[in-house]
Amino acid sequence: MTDRPSLRVAVQIDRQRQPNRWEDWRFAIAQVLIDEGQFGTTPRLLRDDGTTASFLHPGFEVSLHRDEAEGYDLNLGSGSPVWFVMWRIGETGATDPPVATPERVTVSYHEAGRLLDAQERVDNRPLPPEVCAWLQAYTDEHYRPEVKQRRRPASFRAPEDR
Repeated sequence: MTDRPSLRVAVQIDRQRQPNRWEDWRFAIAQVLIDEGQFGTTPRLLRDDGTTASFLHPGFEVSLHRDEAEGYDLNLGSGSPVWFVMWRIGETGATDPPVATPERVTVSYHEAGRLLDAQERVDNRPLPPEVCAWLQAYTDEHYRPEVKQRRRPASFRAPEDR
């Protein structure tokens, strides 16, 4: 295995007009697809029927890093591993509908948590089995959980050891 394996992915975001009386627009991450160059290099509109529009954003690189191995393990151990997609709503003019743009894609639970702590929007989509296997192989090679040691309560230690 290389030091920093990576995958290229494309993110599809759907925009829905007035999904209820309280919202003008709603955005959702529809899917994350493996991008082997078939989607080009620039974002594009896939369809727009006036109510729902779908946009495809290709070219995101998901690289694995040794120091994130615990985050990968937490994602894999969750029972339903996911892609984490951080996205933002762009500024638009008064007549233009807003557009959401993905900014980052990761498979690390810890990285997603840091983004959420920074008040970013992070949604998730299921990981396909072949990506789970790829991530599991990397995690097995690079992650060694810390051995948990029982801590003796202070009340059971001698006063000079407290």
